[in-house]
Amino acid sequence: MNKTIGIVLIIIGAVMLIWTGFTYTKKEKVIDAGPIQVSADRQKTVNWPPYLGGILLVGGIVIVATSKK
Repeated sequence: MNKTIGIVLIIIGAVMLIWTGFTYTKKEKVIDAGPIQVSADRQKTVNWPPYLGGILLVGGIVIVATSKK
């Protein structure tokens, strides 16, 4: 079980080091006046610090290295 968690942490940490964030588009209402509705597409960005991926990667390596066979 611990080895599986360690491998998952290694994979997530490596992915977080490669991709430091992503952007998505969200439709938001700008005007809502009775039957008239105006909406606009807004881009939102989600970023995380690269050191977080490094911490997960190192933690996963430690868990795999110390797990019993």
